[in-house]
Parts: sequence; C-alpha cells; structure tokens
Amino acid sequence: MTFTELGVSKALNKGLKDMGIVTPTKIQEQAIPVLLESKIDFVGKAQTGTGKTAAFGLPLLSQIDANKKEIQGLILAPTRELGQQIAKQLFKFTKYTDKIFTEAVYGGEKIGVQISRLKRPTHIVVATPGRLVELIEKNAINISKIKTVILDEADEMLSMGFKKDLDTILHATKGKRNVWLFSATIPKSLHEIIEKYVSKNAARITIDKNNTVNRNIEHQFVVGEEANKLDTLTYFLKTEKESRGIIFTKTKVAARTLYKQLKAKNYELGLLEGDMTQKDRDKVMRAFKNKTIPLLISTDVAARGIDVANLAFVVHYQLPDQLEYYTHRSGRTARAGNKGLSLALIVRQEISKIREIERELKIRFHQVR
Repeated sequence: MTFTELGVSKALNKGLKDMGIVTPTKIQEQAIPVLLESKIDFVGKAQTGTGKTAAFGLPLLSQIDANKKEIQGLILAPTRELGQQIAKQLFKFTKYTDKIFTEAVYGGEKIGVQISRLKRPTHIVVATPGRLVELIEKNAINISKIKTVILDEADEMLSMGFKKDLDTILHATKGKRNVWLFSATIPKSLHEIIEKYVSKNAARITIDKNNTVNRNIEHQFVVGEEANKLDTLTYFLKTEKESRGIIFTKTKVAARTLYKQLKAKNYELGLLEGDMTQKDRDKVMRAFKNKTIPLLISTDVAARGIDVANLAFVVHYQLPDQLEYYTHRSGRTARAGNKGLSLALIVRQEISKIREIERELKIRFHQVR
C-alpha cells in the first residue's frame, strides 16, 4: 500500500516523502481512506507510536478550505509537548500545499501571547483542553465553524482530569461537526464520552496490539536483587557511553531518587516527572533534544508527547503496571527504521510478568548475564 493508493493528494504525498514517510502504518492504512471518503464520526484504538498523527492529520488537511479565514479543525491533546509535536507535523505535511495555518495553544505560556496569535488567519487549532476552555471563556476563540474535532490520546486526557473540559468543548462544538477519537485504551469513562458525543454510526477501527510493537527493537532483561539494580544500571550505561536513552520508573518518588543517585555518580542527565513546572520541563527537553544531556529519567505520564529521534535504548528500571505502557516506553527507541534496545531490570518474582508481556505482545525477550 502507498499513500497515493489510500487517496492522499500529490502535494501532501510530496511533503511525506521529504519527511522519509513512504509506507503507511496499519492505522494509517485503515483510517485514511475512511476519513478521506466520507464525513463520518470515527473511533480508532491504537497504541502510541503507531502513526496516528498522519492517520488523522492527512484527512483533516485535505478537508481544509485555505481560502476561508476561519478555524475549521480542532485537535485536542493531553500535553503541551504532544500538541507542539502535532502542530509541527502538520506544518511539515503541508510544505507543498496551499498555505494552511495551524496554531498550538496550551498552558504554561502567557495566554495573551496566544490570544494575539489567534488573531492571525488560523485554519486548525491544536489545544490542550484546559487552555482551550480558558480561551473560550475569554471569547478569544471562535470554534462555532469547526467541521472536525479530533481527540488524540483520549484516554490520557481523561486520566489527567480533563473530563469536564472535554464536556465543555464538545458541547460548544455540537452541530454539523464530526468527532474523530483516537485512543490507546477505551476505559469506562471514555465510553461515556463516546456515547454522548460520537455518532452511533461512527466507523470503528482497532489495531491489534500484536501489530504495534516495532520489530526493530531488541528486548532484553536482567534478573537481580532490588539492592543491586543501581549497579546493574550503571554497568549497562558504561557499555552505552556514546548513546542516548530514557530510563523509566513507575513513580515520581523512584524517578527523583534515581536521578539523585546517578547525579551523585556524575552522570549528565535530566528528570521528567508530573509535578514539574512547564518551564523546568521545557528546559530539560531542550537539553535532551540538543544532546547536551544524553540521559533522561521519566515516569510514564511525564513521557507523553516526547518525540526525540535516534534514541539507542530505553531502560525499564521498574516494569510498568499496564501492558500498554511497555509498548509506549519501548516505542521511544528504534524510530525511523533504526535499531533499538529495550532493557528491563527485574527481580526474580517478575519473570512471570516478562513471560506475560511476551505472550500478549508476541515478542521474545533475551535474558542477559
């Protein structure tokens, strides 16, 4: 399958080729023709890192009338980073098309700056729910002409406490608009949103999780005592001296503790966790993207929206509770056709968990030392 065969225009296709995107992923193959051909509501279930931005972005861009100076598309995302990433991707997709203007609005930046930007011609708004509600309350944005509302990482928006804001936004856009919802999981709270705001005739697509784990990732695990984990990690990091990677913990406390321990051993690294201010978070992400620091310690929620190229490895210092999070984490490496390593540091009681991940995701782990 090619993007042309899916119905993507020549101009958009040219932009994709410049980005090195030539073969559609499973979600793109199934979603793009449906969303291009008909004005329809849509529910797509697929993991993070499966190419959802192009799956909804290309059909949305195809619908925009560049001559109309009004907001026609709205994309909601849980974090500032994901919002910025989506806006950046849309900009790159449209390199050879008529000028389509996208504006990203989110918390952590002065609202006045965003209000003045929205006075320029804008066709698509990418927003975090909280900031969008603030802009609506200030009458700084008009979303009445919107034809398509897209919810990206919908489950994450709910788990971050945005249900009330989503209700406000979806209620305000009611009428002749379509809702396209993309999510890694569909919990009960999301079912309620779907029941209330998505058409009963919506197209529904589920991408089998067995197809979502990148085959260029090598999965390894080390069994040891909890007390020896730090030594095992530092031994591994010595072998990966020239490489960049992310070390994942389950909790904020564990992330902070590990950060202090590695700092004490003179490692250059950054920390990402939920309680950080946006300013501190931006500073860390800038340093990591600029390769000033080669290592990042992060919790699962804090890592949402991270898109950094050429990461050689991820380390699971603590295994995640949810299977989806293993896919999210390991999917940070081996991007754009590169190889990558996903290493889990576990205690003996967790071997059964490794076997469960193998069974569920149809992957094979190799035990080292």
